[in-house]
Amino acid sequence: MIELRTPAELEAMRPAGRFVAETLATLRDETKVGTNLLAIDRRAHDLIRRAGAESCYIDYHPSFGASPFGKVICISVNDAVLHGLPFDYALRDGDLVTLDFAVSVDGWVADSAVSFVVGTARDEDLALIDTTERALDAAIAASTVGSRIGDISAAIAEIAHGDGYDINTDFGGHGVGRTMHGDPHVPNDGKPNRGYPLKAGLVLALEPWLLETTDELITDPDGWTLRSADGSRGAHSEHTIAITEDGPIVLTDRSFLGVR
Repeated sequence: MIELRTPAELEAMRPAGRFVAETLATLRDETKVGTNLLAIDRRAHDLIRRAGAESCYIDYHPSFGASPFGKVICISVNDAVLHGLPFDYALRDGDLVTLDFAVSVDGWVADSAVSFVVGTARDEDLALIDTTERALDAAIAASTVGSRIGDISAAIAEIAHGDGYDINTDFGGHGVGRTMHGDPHVPNDGKPNRGYPLKAGLVLALEPWLLETTDELITDPDGWTLRSADGSRGAHSEHTIAITEDGPIVLTDRSFLGVR
């Protein structure tokens, strides 16, 4: 069921968005060559505890997950792009890292993701990250009252295909509110003027993600981590936004912290 939020409810969602933004900025700043993925998860867990927030991941067990996730943040490295289950791994120079984080604050959820490189970056990785970020910007710009879900999908696809990337539509954006995943589904490819009409009060997590040379995924033995089928690297950018009569509001915006 697609739910629309009142202006008061959108205001109530702002603390969750701000906390997610602040946490991702903190974790990105602290993540260096040599940082262990389990240390990142512990740090995120500590920040959640201090804020009195609730993790959306630790007990999460959808049909595509092998078991409850058991951690509080998704960390995908290099050829992993989605649902990365943290494990005992120290980051190496040049690793491409995605942090994907969702929590509930006072019963309202926010969800966001950022990709970056630790140490020396390959030009190909920076280009891939840049494409996901510009695709996210285009998706947000298309999220206006009177448009449709297909307009968001088409905006993402125009950027991605224009830069030469294929798109997988198995996983994409989604509604956000009292729970992390709700209706509607927002594919990262689609046709304009199709799908659900966008209305004021709709809250969406938009999340372009791309793989360098394929659109096919394989699942790790951990039952969660999704990797490229050909070993090429992946990047993922995500924000939670609210659609209003005055235009989209990015609830997980990090720009006030001086970072993207």
